[in-house]
Amino acid sequence: MLDRPQAGDETAQKYPFWPERVYFEPGALDYPRGKALYELFKEKGLPLKMTTSHNRVTGIPGRTAREGFAAAKRTLVLAVRRSTTFQSCKPSAHYQLPLATGCPGQCRYCYLHTTLGRKPYLRAYVNLEDIFAWAGRHIREREPETTLFEGAAVSDPLFIEPFTGGLSAAISYFAGTARGRFRFVTKFTNVEPLLPLSHRGHTRIRFSINAPEIIERFEFKTPRLSARLNAAQKVIAAGYPAGFIVAPVFLERGWQERYRRLFDLLQEHLPAPPPGLTFEFITHRFTLRARSNIEEIFPDSGLDMDTEKRQFRYGQFGYGKYLYPPELINQAKAFFMDTVGRLYPEAAVEYFI
Repeated sequence: MLDRPQAGDETAQKYPFWPERVYFEPGALDYPRGKALYELFKEKGLPLKMTTSHNRVTGIPGRTAREGFAAAKRTLVLAVRRSTTFQSCKPSAHYQLPLATGCPGQCRYCYLHTTLGRKPYLRAYVNLEDIFAWAGRHIREREPETTLFEGAAVSDPLFIEPFTGGLSAAISYFAGTARGRFRFVTKFTNVEPLLPLSHRGHTRIRFSINAPEIIERFEFKTPRLSARLNAAQKVIAAGYPAGFIVAPVFLERGWQERYRRLFDLLQEHLPAPPPGLTFEFITHRFTLRARSNIEEIFPDSGLDMDTEKRQFRYGQFGYGKYLYPPELINQAKAFFMDTVGRLYPEAAVEYFI
């Protein structure tokens, strides 16, 4: 079996994620990245399997829903992206850029509980050059407007970067475009491969942050807040446009003091904001499917998902979500807009939802 890196050593910093089993679509071996990864994982002794489709992966172990969930989080599928049309990605961008799906983190509240189900295995595409060619077509269709692509719509793509180099390739691709821009958000901190790249300011790297208590309660197997803020300092020093997403915002008792402390910590790490700093805010919401999966996998999650306290609304993909009531969202929006305006007056709040 592949030796797992030990916490704190250089290898662990480079590889925050190691799979325990790897599946390949047969077509993935037709691409140089797929071949190289097959040889790497074979050399390291990982169990390798073939699957006819990256959408139908079977054989992931687990006698219970919780065991199956944990096993899926350690299962990597190397796949070929075949759809040439990208989905929309409101309000973050015009389109999703499909580099990967899933995340090895185990955040109790994750919205992917709705779309990925009980065994959310991790998937990465190896035909990156095809994906960038299709991105170029989307850019040309919208010219002379600038087209924005989100790399983290259904994944935290930084986890797979040491293996596929997908983010590095995307950053280099968009650096060479006149009307294309790229962005992604992450909770992970292994940003070192991205720092020396020539990005020309065409890629914005954002970090998902939250109050330390929220991270401690709900965001398992992810770096702590201080590590994320340290990584943000590195990408800012490398000249990347940067931003922070506070998500999800939990409007529980004492939320004002909790998030006031978050911004105190942010100011300690970032007393002088870089030009073009952005903020995004997403209040906690859930679907009934997500609630069902969360309650089965994490019966002790501690999440308040009482539908009687929420407002029901349909989302852009056709399924209903339960949001905080409008008066509470408006109160929170005023609080965060005032906080950002006072502490970072040159920064932009891109949206509050």
